[in-house]
Amino acid sequence: MRNSPNRIVATVFGAVYLLVGLLGFAVTGGVSFIATEGGLLLGIFAVNPLHNIAHLLIGAALLVAGLMSARAAKTVNTIVGAAYLLLGIVGFFLAGTAANILALNTPDHFLHLASALVLLGVGLGAERGGRLATA
Repeated sequence: MRNSPNRIVATVFGAVYLLVGLLGFAVTGGVSFIATEGGLLLGIFAVNPLHNIAHLLIGAALLVAGLMSARAAKTVNTIVGAAYLLLGIVGFFLAGTAANILALNTPDHFLHLASALVLLGVGLGAERGGRLATA
């Protein structure tokens, strides 16, 4: 794993997103499942239970891929990065509407865009010319 930027990033991001998903439940007591305004994680990022579950699923996918192989990590980094890029952009238009079922706020948008840059950068750029090891 030390020689694969994709595996390292997927494993680290996966662990962080799993932790964020779990911690999110500490601030969403009393918040409905798809509330458009949620509790504030770290006093900054809005979350609701659906948002927490999304973090858990994304974290699990990244962590499993990072532990499996460079090819799996590269694929999942790219897919999750693309999804976060889309969410980061679309999120600006969802905030303040009934369609904001993840209780997104402005700090969330910027965090999703930053995550997208890292995940896409590594997923599309790292290990391009080299052989992707399967173990």
